[in-house]
Amino acid sequence: MAEMEGADLVVIGAGWHGLVMVKTYLEIHPSSKVVALESQKSIGGVWSKDRMYPGLHTNNLYGSFEYSDFPMDEKTFGVKPGAFVPGPVVHEYLHMYAEKFNISGRIRFSSRVQSIERNGGGGWIVNYSENGEARDRDGSGSKSILTQKLVVATGLHSQPFIPQFAGSESFDAPFFHARYLSDYAPTTLETAKNVVILGGSKSAYDAAYAYASNGVTVDWVIRESGRGPVWMAPIYVTPLKKRLDQLVGVRFLTWFSPCIWGDRDGFGGVRRFLHNTRIGRWLVDRFWNILSNDVITLSGFDNHPETKKLKPWTPVFWTAASLGILNYPTDIFNHVRDGTIKVHIADITHLSPKTVHLSNGNSLKADALICSTGWKHRPSINFRPEGIDQELGLPHSSALTEDTHAERANREILTRFPRLASQPLLNKHYKPLKGEDSAESLNQPFRLYRFMVPSAYINDRSIAYTGMMMSIHTSLCAQAQALWLTAYFSKHLARDFQPRNESSSVAPPDFDPDAVRWETILQSQFGKWRYPAGYGQRYPDVAFDAIPYVDMLLRDLGLPWRRKASWWQECFSPYNPKDYRGLVDEWRISNA
Repeated sequence: MAEMEGADLVVIGAGWHGLVMVKTYLEIHPSSKVVALESQKSIGGVWSKDRMYPGLHTNNLYGSFEYSDFPMDEKTFGVKPGAFVPGPVVHEYLHMYAEKFNISGRIRFSSRVQSIERNGGGGWIVNYSENGEARDRDGSGSKSILTQKLVVATGLHSQPFIPQFAGSESFDAPFFHARYLSDYAPTTLETAKNVVILGGSKSAYDAAYAYASNGVTVDWVIRESGRGPVWMAPIYVTPLKKRLDQLVGVRFLTWFSPCIWGDRDGFGGVRRFLHNTRIGRWLVDRFWNILSNDVITLSGFDNHPETKKLKPWTPVFWTAASLGILNYPTDIFNHVRDGTIKVHIADITHLSPKTVHLSNGNSLKADALICSTGWKHRPSINFRPEGIDQELGLPHSSALTEDTHAERANREILTRFPRLASQPLLNKHYKPLKGEDSAESLNQPFRLYRFMVPSAYINDRSIAYTGMMMSIHTSLCAQAQALWLTAYFSKHLARDFQPRNESSSVAPPDFDPDAVRWETILQSQFGKWRYPAGYGQRYPDVAFDAIPYVDMLLRDLGLPWRRKASWWQECFSPYNPKDYRGLVDEWRISNA
């Protein structure tokens, strides 16, 4: 029997997080054998070539969606300052990034991981199939790698959720998730007269605009039993007309958002004033009211009875990265006002041949049904032995809804942020779609230390996740996580060099498992209270919390987290990728 292939590090996924993880690890360990396994045929993850649909753009403007050490220059990529970055340009950018830093040769495309199991002698055995073929029963056609370190970088948008409806087998028209819009759009945009779109997410907006702007009428169904439409905003907001993608990176404004790790930015006193005093909370409420009213006014939700149906159902305060930007060449709401897009607040009861039937009695003729219904919330990989999900910090079901640690975390969160005790009134008629990962089927969220490492394996230093969070600051979080994990695997975090605390039974470089578990639960539990209208109860969903999160990781690395030239800039100038250039070299010098 042939000897199993070995590797120092295997990274699963070649999107934003996977690529920078490979690059950073090789910068520090250039002689290591690093393998990246990517299930798709090209680089990019959600920005891979086969996921490009008509009109796809980023929510970020030029200059804010790039790695710090690889600027997206105008001459090379053809994107001008003040413009949204087209999806194909993002894909090409990631491809060129991989080529420049010699990552491409480490990636095995069309390699789908089937299962991962703990190796008795240490490390992990990764079983995968090539060319997307399912693993044979006898193991033929599959391959295995024994790796000492493993990083899962599949992200949160790799498994589309498609609901189940009675009569779907006889629908007799394309019925697909928005993830596959790139496959169906070329045909349906030419042949369809009317399509039905289900869901209130940004991808539903994208699909509605793509069809309506090509002369196809759209029936847009927002579930009456759902969470309602996502918040959508123009790129320039507030009376000062500031860029929304930059506002969330202004340190001064981050103070107005309750954040359990927020004091890692060194401004704990300001945060305590804003969230623990009556006048401070009044100021916080005023900030969010101004932002909310400005978005509603600029978007014009209340200006027409049809656009009013797309007005979000919960205040923007309770929403994080699921907020979308109106990044279309023309006003999508014009199509709503002129009737090209018709909005229905109802549930789908069943399907019949080329017809979608609603709970309000209406029947909609459809040449296609497009589902913008979200994603499954745990990695598609099977970990062995069965039942190990809890140890690995993955979403799972437990008979015990909340343990004593979670109850203690709830008390601390509400003590520090009393405002969060007044939770918003969510849809009392809410019910998950059939087959959806619900709070009942998966009542335990991701529980990862620093949103990366299973607390049960903290001292093993062999397995981690990256990209298991939603953030507008994708590139900043990705590169900070990559450097943190590289240092963690190498036992070179700042804490690894601290002298032993006499009051602790654990000496560096080992972590105190109890302290790690507590901090993990505290930070993951916070999302439940902070972003109930987003995805906080399932995984980290951050907006104004992203810069303090990067601060926390940089402090763990022993690096400066305040990176502006002056006090004024530190507080009022938005953080961008350029502020973190040279981060790996800084860390390498500090550890020389």
